[in-house]
Amino acid sequence: MKTFFNTVEIRLLKFFFLITDLGMIIYWSITYLKLIPEEFLFKDYTNPILMSWNWSFLPLDLFIPLTGLSSLFYIKKNPFLFERLALISLLFTSISGLQAVSFWTIRSDFDPNWWIPNLYLLLYPLYFIYRLLKETKKVSA
Repeated sequence: MKTFFNTVEIRLLKFFFLITDLGMIIYWSITYLKLIPEEFLFKDYTNPILMSWNWSFLPLDLFIPLTGLSSLFYIKKNPFLFERLALISLLFTSISGLQAVSFWTIRSDFDPNWWIPNLYLLLYPLYFIYRLLKETKKVSA
């Protein structure tokens, strides 16, 4: 398997992808089924504008597991495709976290129930994005 990532990084990336991708699928499933307890809903959750804002993340948040899990399928079959899909998934993930954190910042709403998962989404991909871009630059130089 020829990839920019070493064995430890690939194991770590698999772990993060599985946690994040399955977490996204679970989050949107329980959101759709309205299973989140009221005390865990974000402030003003029932406001139609905020509900629309939350649902506007659905396409982006579903592309995360689509690209992340797809990338894992290609780890051994096609390392080039694995890395490209992984990069796309990592970028979508970080963007999703950034959008949410930006929104909560603008609203001055600092609920750790929403900040912690969104900071996770924003920050964890940065190492892997850096590694991919750094190694790609070396190869193309």
